Amino acid sequence: MPLSSLAPAVLLAAAAIALLRPGRRPRPIPLIAEGAALAALALCLAGAARFAFLGVGQGGGYDGPLMRLDVVNALVAPTVAFIGWVVIRYSRTYLDGAAREGWFHALMLTVLGLVLLQVQAGSLALLVPALAAIGLVLRQLLLFFPDRAPARRAAAKFTLVWGAGDAALILATGLLWLAYGTMDIATIEAAARLAPLLPAAQGAAGLLVLAALLKTAAFPLHGWLTEVMEAPTPVSALLHAGIINSGGLLLIRLAWLVQASPEAMAALVMLGGFTALFGALVMLTQGAVKTALAWSTVAQMGFMLLQCGLGLWPVAMLHILAHSLYKAHAFLSSGGAIRAVQASRRPGPVATPGVGAVIRAFGLALALYSLAAVGFTLLAGPKPPQALALGLILVTGVGYLVAQGLADAAPRALTQRTLVASTAVTLSYFGLQALAVHAGGGTLPAPPVAGALEWALIGLTVTSFCGVAVAQALFPHWAHHPAAAGLRVHIANGFYLNAALDRLIGGFRAVRS
Repeated sequence: MPLSSLAPAVLLAAAAIALLRPGRRPRPIPLIAEGAALAALALCLAGAARFAFLGVGQGGGYDGPLMRLDVVNALVAPTVAFIGWVVIRYSRTYLDGAAREGWFHALMLTVLGLVLLQVQAGSLALLVPALAAIGLVLRQLLLFFPDRAPARRAAAKFTLVWGAGDAALILATGLLWLAYGTMDIATIEAAARLAPLLPAAQGAAGLLVLAALLKTAAFPLHGWLTEVMEAPTPVSALLHAGIINSGGLLLIRLAWLVQASPEAMAALVMLGGFTALFGALVMLTQGAVKTALAWSTVAQMGFMLLQCGLGLWPVAMLHILAHSLYKAHAFLSSGGAIRAVQASRRPGPVATPGVGAVIRAFGLALALYSLAAVGFTLLAGPKPPQALALGLILVTGVGYLVAQGLADAAPRALTQRTLVASTAVTLSYFGLQALAVHAGGGTLPAPPVAGALEWALIGLTVTSFCGVAVAQALFPHWAHHPAAAGLRVHIANGFYLNAALDRLIGGFRAVRS
């Protein structure tokens, strides 16, 4: 058994010790918590190093009755442990003197241990209870300040959505047991690779997608994720950087099964892509930094689901790792970022690109992408159409960036920086994609052969993202129109879907009581 499998036990043991002193300034509980998190990180790094140096063929991997070590958790477990250590170290100062400081450390250690248990689970018999337990502990963290009415409302919605995801996952596990007579993930994956899915397995794939959508705060049940700011900042950092990725990891762990269902893949593309666009649109209208970060997470999780639906599983895994590190840093440094903006001088007028600059920018971005695609194809072989489509979506972001530098009022230095940054982003996409595919080779499936359904979804996705990017680049020209001002209010409120859910579950009545 690899050393990384011991990391959850270390964290849960430290949590039990923290429970003995749940009050204010519980010396030496904060030191014990940080030491346990650091020990868990060391154990996860040891397991990843063993896998990297020995590989599966030489005994580096592990596939036991409950725990598993392969390329996915060899990469994800150290990332989760590192973020957990940083968050718990940050909590020592942030929660110093709080009334229930020891209780907070106990809960944080417990949820971190459960996340590592879920990441390394080799059987649904362990993965499903771990996910359910994460929801129970996270609810207590969201209610750390129980006198705050918005915190109670957010916890109620979180429990509803997360619990629905647990129910879908339990039903999927039952159907997989009926189809294959086992809950072992490796056995289920092997059966899905060898033969078409049985009807029970088809239903299980659909339920797995539903569970992933619920646990990643996908549209339209995304509202709870934007309201958890009433919890302490370390909770938000751990939630947005680690726990929210559980749905994506669930899909990646059972990628062979999910990809064998075209209907499940199509649902991921449509709902994931729409969630990404919707979350990004609302994020741009937010004035509070943490709320904007929450909507950013909604958009990023939607984009990750889109990658899964396109069959780009290694890229989705890379996305999870990068988003985890970025979002943890963003939340923990948000206070310093606000102070830095407040201390800086107000900028001058912003250069606004005209229609001609936007056309030139997107044309230049497309040319840059085409050159990079041809070069990497000659070096590393042809790319599947799904990967090329994802690159075209990247071009929309690159085109928007280039448009700012090509605006008539933009200084020459800004133009040069945007061109350099655009080139770096394009080359990085192809380089990181090739690295991710190489790392996940054999463990994760290649994208499916594109048929009529796949081509239709690819066309719809690329067209949607390109249209939104062009509209965003030209938005400053009609932002002051009265209709645009009214639309901005509706977008900033997420078209009131969250308020509708509040009314549905009686959230407003609960707050007034």
